[in-house]
Amino acid sequence: MTFLWPQFLWLLAALPLLILLYLWLLRRKKKLAVRYASLSIVREAMGAGQSIRRHIPPLLFLLAMAAMLVAAARPMAVVVLPSNQQTIILAMDVSGSMRAADVQPNRLVAAQEAAKSFIKDLPRSVKVGIVAFAGSAQVAQLPTTNHEDLVTAIDSFQLQRATATGNAIVVSLATLFPDAGIDVEQFSAPSRQRGMPIDQNEKKLKEFTPVAPGSFTSAAIIMLTDGQRTTGVDPLDAAKAAADRGVRIYTVGVGTVDGETIGFEGWSMRVRLDEDTLKAIANKTNAEYFYAGTANDLKKVYETLSSKLTVEKKETEISALFAMCAAVLTLLSAGLSLLWFNRIL
Repeated sequence: MTFLWPQFLWLLAALPLLILLYLWLLRRKKKLAVRYASLSIVREAMGAGQSIRRHIPPLLFLLAMAAMLVAAARPMAVVVLPSNQQTIILAMDVSGSMRAADVQPNRLVAAQEAAKSFIKDLPRSVKVGIVAFAGSAQVAQLPTTNHEDLVTAIDSFQLQRATATGNAIVVSLATLFPDAGIDVEQFSAPSRQRGMPIDQNEKKLKEFTPVAPGSFTSAAIIMLTDGQRTTGVDPLDAAKAAADRGVRIYTVGVGTVDGETIGFEGWSMRVRLDEDTLKAIANKTNAEYFYAGTANDLKKVYETLSSKLTVEKKETEISALFAMCAAVLTLLSAGLSLLWFNRIL
């Protein structure tokens, strides 16, 4: 815990003085009690319980004073609060390899069911958009709070050839920033050499000031894929554009890490999950990578993402909490004193 006004904590030094004052008053009352004809009669009337009770209200009042002084110092602590996340883009792989049945009943169905459960558990205030990608990327559903429209978009996925993970990121960014002039063509210009810094090509984009990765807390991208990029924009270049805008990209890998040949309907394809690139995308944007080898793993991944994106830990002033405790202790002290002794303290 830290304090915005720590100098007020010096006032806590006054509490021992209050304790000494209380003890002095007790001694003074004791001396006055000697004037009674028989001190034993007074003690018998009070009883042991009454003797203990009379110290409880002053103790509660002392604790209330301590809480008020701590509140005056404006304490800060890291607490869990509802996130101000407003938009989430689900970028989902619909390449042909998603038909593989190593994740039951198959990768695509497992991904669809997990995504629908994820959407169902989100607060209604959070907008969700759907981007489907294979050899290209398209917006299947613009960001909306209508869960029924989102489920319809997910159920309408059509499998296609190839995998363009970079395009999925670019289209997701264009969906989040519709007025920024972001376009896939600007990231895949033929004249651009592989590995050339993306800044040289961003002159065509609207001017913006890069921010720290992960600092844009109003939106995030979740990208699920089961293969490595085979066409389209370099995903690391696209991830840099997201990082420069502060957008986190959480990557989810489904399928075979080592690579294998998957065959169905008379044709076959060699697929391999490019974990290194997915981890690099997540790291570059200050997010996380998750691997889901089974349908149950995939569901747990989305549950984890739901908790990450709907709540957040942040340093917050908690003066009100201490002030509330002080008020409760003060009322309790006064109430017990009235109940037991018909007076306030």
